[in-house]
Amino acid sequence: MIQHLVLFKFSSGTTKEQKEEAMKRLRHLKEELPGILDLHTNVDFSKMAKGYEVGLAAQFTNMAAFENYVPSKEHQAVVSYLKEIGLADVLEFNFHADADK
Repeated sequence: MIQHLVLFKFSSGTTKEQKEEAMKRLRHLKEELPGILDLHTNVDFSKMAKGYEVGLAAQFTNMAAFENYVPSKEHQAVVSYLKEIGLADVLEFNFHADADK
């Protein structure tokens, strides 16, 4: 299993509504692409995330599913929207979630 963690930082001009739409589009990827076991996204409530406002955690069945996800037209459409609304920075961390890897 692959765990995919992403933190998003936006420009000051990005509205709450735009961030909510971005999260809606991210959540919908689970319905559009095979191999996504679980996907959650929400805003940071702790204010300790060094300016990163939205987080995403997704689990993929295997490396092939993750490798299909990254370049897919569905994912790239969401990436384009994020950039359009003022994405300022992204922090991504991916790892094998299987205990024996």
